[in-house]
Amino acid sequence: MISWQHDASELPVTEMQWVALAQGGDRHAFEQLYRSHCDRIYALCWRMCGGDKALAEDMLQDAFVRAWSKLHLFRGDSKFGTWLHRLTVNVILSDKRNRARRLQREQELGTSVVRKMVGERDVSEGLRRDLEAAIAALPERARTVLVLYDIEGYRHAEIAAITGMAVGSSKAQLHRARKLVREALGD
Repeated sequence: MISWQHDASELPVTEMQWVALAQGGDRHAFEQLYRSHCDRIYALCWRMCGGDKALAEDMLQDAFVRAWSKLHLFRGDSKFGTWLHRLTVNVILSDKRNRARRLQREQELGTSVVRKMVGERDVSEGLRRDLEAAIAALPERARTVLVLYDIEGYRHAEIAAITGMAVGSSKAQLHRARKLVREALGD
């Protein structure tokens, strides 16, 4: 009789197995999760940070540090990538709120502070560059909704829950963002 059993070490490890191992403290397993998701999470950070490469890299690092510390809260009700994506959005929005509070305090102290969210750009040629520049130039709330809705595929109810704005405000911000992008592109 032929045996079709294989050594368990020969079988590929699924993402959920990596998650379970990482939840048990296995840093190698978490590194595997990082490697499989870092490009997509960086792209999200880069867009939500208005094309600021350094800030996007900081947010990427913060998101994975937070994921490691909160990994025990992942229950598997969704894909790990979905959970990580939402966690990253929350990290970025929290950072924006903290920056805004810090900036307000600095201005209240009489310090003249000028901040720009746009930094070094890492984009391809042509229309994509123009589109990314138009998105980066959007007001923060409009940019956030546009990125989450049109690029990342969130629904307005999810965006409202994440950002703390009303569903109607999310829809209005999306309309505004699209209009501003069309104007910037000369459409």
